[in-house]
Amino acid sequence: MTDYPTLVEREADRLIELVAAADPGTPVPTCPGWTFADLITHVGTTHRWVIHILRDRVQERIWSRQVPNGLPEGASGDPAWLARGAAQLLETLRGTDPATRVWSWGGEQSAAYWARRMTFELLIHRIDAQLALGAEPSVPVATALDGVEEFLGNLPHAVWIARRLAELDAEGATIHLHATDPPESTGEWTVTQGPEGVITWTRGHAKADAAVRGPARDLLLMLYGRRFAPALTVFGDRPFLDRWLAAAAF
Repeated sequence: MTDYPTLVEREADRLIELVAAADPGTPVPTCPGWTFADLITHVGTTHRWVIHILRDRVQERIWSRQVPNGLPEGASGDPAWLARGAAQLLETLRGTDPATRVWSWGGEQSAAYWARRMTFELLIHRIDAQLALGAEPSVPVATALDGVEEFLGNLPHAVWIARRLAELDAEGATIHLHATDPPESTGEWTVTQGPEGVITWTRGHAKADAAVRGPARDLLLMLYGRRFAPALTVFGDRPFLDRWLAAAAF
């Protein structure tokens, strides 16, 4: 079983180190309109939201804006504030039975869901910070593969994305993803566009309307709309793939 709290700790430490050494006004190109100050505030607010969900055993939908983040209205967080929230999140994750039932916006209503979700929330925003600073991000292959599946698993439950996907009018269309790092078929997935924009996905090799082949890290960043790396090779209907990725990105 993956030790997600340890991954959360690692990614939080890396993000905090990056933002602490940078000007808070640094633009974040992969999050258009954001600066590092906005990135810090978003991540720290998300941490406090999840802490509240876990500590209070929240059972019904609650938005992050409904949970006080400890900042004056309109103020931005700073690296020390981010670090405090990350430490509290880590303590809460480690002190909560993963099987504890709590609300989530995904398919799994448990504390375990949030440990995995916060891992990739932090990882992607750490990469946002690295790309903003001109650094090349690294992601272990196993983590990237898990991240692709976490993204695909959440996609059917992200109603705001399903609405955008429905507008493509592409029910039945398929996309195949093939990670070239692992042996054989451990890094292959086929996504099928379903009714009302809700996708389904399966592991394994299959022919599809569009296919993308490349390193797992680059597939993950492609899905999140962060970048389309030169290492990725596309087969089939590239215009459809581009439209789908634009609609599906978090």
